[in-house]
Amino acid sequence: MLITVFTPTYNRGHLLPELFRSLCRQEFTDFEWVVVDDGSKDDTETVMREIMDGEHGFPIRYFKTVNGGKHRAVNRGVEEARGELFFIADSDDQLTDDALQVVADTYDAVRDNPKIGGVCALDCQKDGTTIGSGLPMDMIDCTSLDIRFKYHVTGDLKEIFLTRVLKEIPMPEIDGEKFSPEALTWNRIAAKYQLRFINRPIYIVEYQPDGLTSSIIKIRMNSPIASMMTYAEMLYYNIPFMQKVKASINYWRFRMCEDRTKQRVRIPWLWYWSAPLGLLMHQRDIKLIK
Repeated sequence: MLITVFTPTYNRGHLLPELFRSLCRQEFTDFEWVVVDDGSKDDTETVMREIMDGEHGFPIRYFKTVNGGKHRAVNRGVEEARGELFFIADSDDQLTDDALQVVADTYDAVRDNPKIGGVCALDCQKDGTTIGSGLPMDMIDCTSLDIRFKYHVTGDLKEIFLTRVLKEIPMPEIDGEKFSPEALTWNRIAAKYQLRFINRPIYIVEYQPDGLTSSIIKIRMNSPIASMMTYAEMLYYNIPFMQKVKASINYWRFRMCEDRTKQRVRIPWLWYWSAPLGLLMHQRDIKLIK
């Protein structure tokens, strides 16, 4: 099997049928759909059982776990995946009809390149409008850090990684925290692997009022160690100096939320000057989430 389409979900039973229908419309058929239910309290399990009992032209597997956060659901999905590629499709989003065929064709051209850890395309809105800037050319082989800071691409992108790469570099699971920024893992992958980026939308995004994006500050404040790790590690990557300055400020911003001294992530002393700026942002965050 070439592709595992993976969906982590939590209390989104009413949205899953629309994603399922977009999978049924795929031109490419060598894929499976793996759903990890992160402890939903709604009718997600009933909806999935009805979908699985109905007609579908591809394997579907459903797993229900104790609520632990999207990152733990992703790690479970990677463990269960039978596909060579791992395509994360959130429960509130959809795939374009040709998405998996585009991924398969793109990957086929680079599958023997050991430097490539996956492929990446564009996100779009329901009307087909690209989210963000798009690529400056039709195809680029580079890291996910370079695509942002060298090619200055903005907006959400749809990364599809090799399953073995995500097994090699899983999302960190920190006791007591239910969130780990995807950027933390994607940056770690970028330190070792490139992606083949293509200037083509394959993923239809619809942001929900109760989604991670809408409450990201509070979520990061409740998972400060993972947040600190993300920004601390950015200080060691080959990125513009001003981006490192922002990362150091954000490091202190979320360190103010963490009182478990032994678990604090450390940064070089030369970045300690940014602590007062981080404190100011932390105080602003407290006001925003009240």
